[in-house]
This record gives sequence, structure tokens and C-alpha cells, in this order.
Amino acid sequence: MTNGAPLQRGADAGSTLGIPVEGMTCASCVGHVEKAIAKLPDVAKVSVNLATERADVVFSSKPDIAAVVRAIEGAGYDVPEVTVELGVAGMTCASCVAHVEKAVKAVPGVNAATVNLATERVSVRHLGGVASIEAIEAAIRGAGYEPHRIGGDDASVDREREARERETTGLRRATLIAAVLTLPVFVIEMGSHFVPAIHDLVMNTIGTQTSWLIQFVLTTAILFGPGRRFFKKGVPAMMRGTPDMNSLVVVGTTAAWGYSVVATFAPQLLPAGTANVYFEAAAVIVTLILLGRYLEAKAKGRTSEAIKRLVGLQPKTARVERNGETVEVPLSEVRAGDIVQVRPGERVPVDGEVVEGGSYVDESMITGEPVPVAKNTGAEVVGGTINKTGAFSFRATKVGADTVLAQIIRMVEEAQGSKLPIQALVDKVTAWFVPAVMAAAALTFLVWLVFGPDPALTFALVNAVAVLIIACPCAMGLATPTSIMVGTGRAAELGVLFRKGEALQSLRDVTVVAVDKTGTLTKGRPELTDLTPSTGFERDEVLALVAAVETKSEHPIAAAIVAAAEARGLRIGTPEGFDAVPGYGVAATVGGHHVAVGADRYMSKLGHDLAAFAGEAARLGGEGKSPLYAAIDGRLAAVIAVADPIKETTPEAIRALHDLGLRVAMITGDNRATAEAVARQLGIDEVVPEVLPDGKVTAIHELRAGGRKVAFVGDGINDAPALAEAEVGLAIGTGTDVAIESADVVLMSGDLRGVVNAIALSKATIRNIKQNLFWAFAYNAALIPVAAGLLYPVSGTLLSPVLAAGAMALSSVFVLSNALRLKAFKPVLAAEAETTAAGTKAEAHLAAA
Repeated sequence: MTNGAPLQRGADAGSTLGIPVEGMTCASCVGHVEKAIAKLPDVAKVSVNLATERADVVFSSKPDIAAVVRAIEGAGYDVPEVTVELGVAGMTCASCVAHVEKAVKAVPGVNAATVNLATERVSVRHLGGVASIEAIEAAIRGAGYEPHRIGGDDASVDREREARERETTGLRRATLIAAVLTLPVFVIEMGSHFVPAIHDLVMNTIGTQTSWLIQFVLTTAILFGPGRRFFKKGVPAMMRGTPDMNSLVVVGTTAAWGYSVVATFAPQLLPAGTANVYFEAAAVIVTLILLGRYLEAKAKGRTSEAIKRLVGLQPKTARVERNGETVEVPLSEVRAGDIVQVRPGERVPVDGEVVEGGSYVDESMITGEPVPVAKNTGAEVVGGTINKTGAFSFRATKVGADTVLAQIIRMVEEAQGSKLPIQALVDKVTAWFVPAVMAAAALTFLVWLVFGPDPALTFALVNAVAVLIIACPCAMGLATPTSIMVGTGRAAELGVLFRKGEALQSLRDVTVVAVDKTGTLTKGRPELTDLTPSTGFERDEVLALVAAVETKSEHPIAAAIVAAAEARGLRIGTPEGFDAVPGYGVAATVGGHHVAVGADRYMSKLGHDLAAFAGEAARLGGEGKSPLYAAIDGRLAAVIAVADPIKETTPEAIRALHDLGLRVAMITGDNRATAEAVARQLGIDEVVPEVLPDGKVTAIHELRAGGRKVAFVGDGINDAPALAEAEVGLAIGTGTDVAIESADVVLMSGDLRGVVNAIALSKATIRNIKQNLFWAFAYNAALIPVAAGLLYPVSGTLLSPVLAAGAMALSSVFVLSNALRLKAFKPVLAAEAETTAAGTKAEAHLAAA
């Protein structure tokens, strides 16, 4: 977990825990960890990601974290522990100590908790990334005490970054030491073969035997110094019968080293003419693989830069009004209900509602829109956005893990940790790959020993070692997850959040994009354009009565009617007995008058004849306006027209979808004439009109005719079932929480251009993954036979174990470098924010799209 927030989502049946795993180096490690966890009785599903070094475990009953940790450790890997100390106010006796300890220990992931009454502190040892500081603090508050951070401890500390830096530093040190020790070994041995002057120098000074002794000392120091990490992981893995990449390195280098030791100290044990040393092969292999690991660690760190920048958007402190004074407190101590002050140029600390003052706030990190938004009393503000000019105070409504920014971080992390269906092929191959390689190496050794030329034993050893080293499946394990991490991170920068990583692959195969009209194609803020009363009714009288009824409705059309009445200064009464009929209309009593407002089907249901307004309704529908009707005291009173303006970016987005070879369908509750008028205006291919809220799922099924795959774009509560039903659901981020929770992809800007960019990025990411997989598999398929000596009878070509180690390291670096190319992905349709952000601060550019 990157920012210290928990990956756990509850601790009940069906909950998911994200558990960090240390020590994995290749795809076979992933398979071993998954297999070990999957054996546990209460585990319903497990997914392990090499790039994020995390296991996501879904439980069928109450999570047993201890059992999962034991399984991981039993497979030979580690789950990192973190110790944190918190202050606790309000404790007065030993009973208080017991209460706090019991509450903290009940937090999933906490291994131990010790409370000191004298210092009023609690020391907590917990699994990093499983239990968060926020969860521990919540448990303490639940016990009736007040926790506080000590020594500036901040939940936003990037623990994953620190772990990566430690790993990178350790690998850099090990690589440098190995390189320094390897250089003389390489110069003495290989220089003697290829440079006559070096050969003469060695022979005339130290001699062959002494040079071998020097190589033995240096190589032994390399293998059991910097190279000890391979033995610590590889030997236990072989003992468990689950060999991994480390095991291949151990067997290969030990074989070369062991043979050389015998040749140096007991040459009489070897057949005549075979007493040669390969110390340089063992030394260089370890050094090159360490170098490859170091480059991998650096590149893997870069794949999560999007998360780091998101975390960096969180301010460290906030000015809060407490006891009549304004005090600066750590962000973690801001509570819902606090009054927070924001000055010009500062970031808004948490989500809230403005209570005093006003300003313009740059929300481009959330919406991608470059124009600052005016904020006055009652307006909502989002944590992480930048206050531009004025000062204001706001009441905190969402803090900690509940803020929009925290949710964005969580979505991106979950997407980065997920597995695509394409990964299933990799998992199947790598499950048997390492054992198969060891068998191939053994077969190579035997074939060369029996059929090879003299010295057969030397040829057999060298080629078997080359097979072991060339076949390390690092590149296979990194091919998919690194592309996912970089792709989803780049998407987040463009305002496209993949809540489910699987959507990256599914979106690429979509052939039809179905869109909800209101709030998706349109601004979602319709305006009243026409109101034609029946004979005997006054326009303003009808408008006032209808507006009074609509004050109880949350529909955008209702808001437009109320806004029109307020704009004319009409007195709006208070409705009584309000009744909403989903998909039809609303009714209420206002000032003694019974008023019903709704679509033509509602009027027909009430028994009203609409023939008098047929011509007017046809005209309005032809103009793309939605005709509604009002009935007052049982009489048809008026036809009302409301038009929802098309978003300026919608036509461009639809053209771009067509350019991508996709068909666009519109699903709407509007009548056919209105819907087709809008479709003609925008160039939409298919229209499904007059759809009731519960009919959108049926519409999705209809659009699937012929085996087509459908993506659905919507923003309302009634869109949630359709978002869940479609192959890929894309929610407009400015819509409702229910819609967003039902979607696979969230478009933060509320802009259809995000759909185009999401699809284009999906295609680019899957293309990148296929390139990586091709390289990883083709590399092994091509070079294992070469390493085994297949070309020797034809051309006399053999692959040195040293070159094999270099090629193996380069394959992983190539895969990572190729994945990092996705960071340069250019959106098909760039919003103004991305083109204008060049002149702003780099930090403000994060999510401009």
C-alpha cells in the first residue's frame, strides 16, 4: 500500500485483503504464493501481482490473516511488519490500558499492541499495508480514548516508496561489490584467453595455479556475499519442491563454481584434459543478474509514479478552528465537522462545504477542466485541489480514507494490483516452466556428456549452466503487471480511473458504445424553453404550480422548471402529498390544486386526451426538446418543453469513437421523435428510446445482438444496473456514488472524450502487454535451444553462460522499458487542460486531460 491507507475492505465474509509480499522475483514465485494461499479453507480467490508485490485475497468467511501470513512464509516469502507508536489521551488506570490493547489487537493485521500508561502511548506492531494507522486510531476512539500522532508520523508517508528505496539501495551496493570483485576474475581468465599480453603476464608472474586460487577466493566471496540472496531463496525453494528463478541461478552458478573448485584443488578426480575453471562464469552471472535486478527495481519504482504524485497532492497540515482559536494540525487530525481555513495558493486539505468567504478553485486534478471554479457559501470543495485567489472557510465533510482523492488513490492501486484474463496463459506456462527448464538442463548435460566431443564433461557443464541461466522467467512475470501499472497510472493522469484492471482488456474488444443521454451526452442541466397552456389557464399560474410540485423532485428537468419560475419571480407554493411514479411523472397538491406533471404515457395513464397538443408535441420533439404535460385538477393544462443542451465536447467525442471503428448507441427515456432528433444532430448510429429505468439492462441485451460487445456510459442511479450489466461500464465521475460504484471505469471530468481516451489507452496497453509477452516467450523459446547447443553441429555456435546471464537480465529490462513507454501515451482527444498546463506548476498538472 502506497500511502499507508488500508487495502482491506471490511473484515467480514466476502471481504478482500491486500497483503504485501516480499521476496518474489519471477512468475514462478507468483505461482507458488498463489498456490499456497489458495489451499487455505476460507480463501475464495487469490491474485498475486509481481510488479506491485501484493497478494489480493478474497475470503468466503471471516478473514484469517494469520493463516495467510503463515502460508506466504511457508512458501518461502515474507510479509513485512511495521511498528508505529501513537499517543493516547484519556487513560487513567490499568483497566484503560486493557481496553486500548484489546481494541487495537482486534484490528485485522495487528500482531501486537503494548500500552504504557505512564507515557500515555501505545506501540503497535502490524502488517504493513494490511492494518492502517487510520484503522488503529478508529479502534482507539471506539474504545473511548483519543489517539494522536507522535513525532510527525504521517499516514501519507509513502511506505512502499521507502521499501523500494531500501531494496534499490541494497541491490546497488551488492552490484557494485560484485562488479569490483568480478573485474579481476574476468580480466585474469578471459584476458588470458583473448589477449596474449595478459596471458604472458599471468604466466610470468603468478602462474596458472595461483591465478586459479585468486579466482576461487574472489568468486567465493561474490557467491556467498552479494550472491547470498540467491541461495537464501533458491535453496529452500528447491527443498520444498517449488524451484524458482533463484533456484536456477543457484544450480547454474554452483555447478560452474563447484566444477572449478574440483579442477583447482583435486584435478585428478576429473577426466584427462577436462581440468578447466569457470570461476569467471559464476562471478559474471551473479554480477549481471544483480545488475538486472537493480535495473528492474529502479524501473518498477517508476511504474508507480502516478500513485506517488497523487499522494503528493495531499497537504501535510490544515488550519482548523479549535476552541475559538485557529491552530495548525496534521492532516490526520482533521475531523468531520471541523471548520478549516484555506488561504490563497494553498491546497484544500480535505473534502467539505464552504461556510464563509469565497474564491476560485483549480479542480483540474479531479475534473481535467483548466478553468478555476467559483466557490461561495454552500459550494462543495475537494481535498487536494488548489485555491487560487480568495480565502474561505469550509466545514470538513469527508476526511482520511473517505475523501475523493483517497478514493482515487484506492481505485488506481486496486486496478494496478489486478490480473487481466491474458495473464491466465502466463500463469499456466510458468506453473511448469522452471521444473521444465531444470529437466531440459539435465537432459542437455546428459546428451553432451554421452555424445559431445572431448572434453565432453566440460561441454556438458557449460551448456547445462547456460540453459539454466538463459531460462529465468523474470520477463514473463513482469510482462503483464508492469504494463497494467503504467497504463492505469497514465489513465489516472488523464482523468480516467480504471476501478477494475480487467476493464483494460475488455474495453479493447468493445464494438458498441452505448450512452445514456441526460448528463452524458448533454450537460444534464436542462432549460425550460416552451410552455403552452390550454384554454382557460394562465402561463405563470401553470408554471408556479408545476414548479411547486417539482421542488420535491431531484430530476434535472424539475430543477430547470423551478429555476425558470424563480427567474420570473413567481411565488412557489409548498406541495403536499407528493407522489413520484418512476418513469412516468410526479403529482402533488399545491394550494388546494391537484397537479400532475409527466410524460405522455403518464397523461394517458391518468386518462387525458393529448390530441389537442399533438402538433405542438411533434414540433418540439423534432427540435430535440422533451415535451412534458401538466394536468391541474383533472384537466390537461399545458405542454411544457425542456431542452438539455448538448455538451460542447460531445460531437467531437462521437466523431472520434467513429474513427476508432466503433458504433455509438443512445439509450434514453425520451420519446422516439426527440431521441432521433438528438441522434441526427450528433451522428449517433442507433437509438433505443422510451426506456424506463429498469429497461436499460434489456436495452444492453438488445445491443449485444450478433455477438457484439457493449460498453455503457452513464451517470445516474438508474444507470447502475446497466453499468454493471455491460461488458464495460463507464461512469461519468460527476454522477452519483451508486453509478460510480457499479462501473468498471470512472471518467473524472464528466467528459465523453474520456471514453475515447480510455478505449485508446486500453488498446495501447494490451498491445504493449502482447509485445512484452512475445518478447518474453520468444526470447526463451529461441535461446533455450541455442543454449543447449542445438546450433553446434551446424555452425559450431555455443552460448556462453556469461552471455546467457546478460541476455536474461536484458530481457527483463526490455520488458520494463517497453511498459514505461505507456507513460508517453498521448490522449486521442486532449482537453484544454493538458495543452495549457505547461505554464502552471508541475504538481497542478497531475490529472489534466
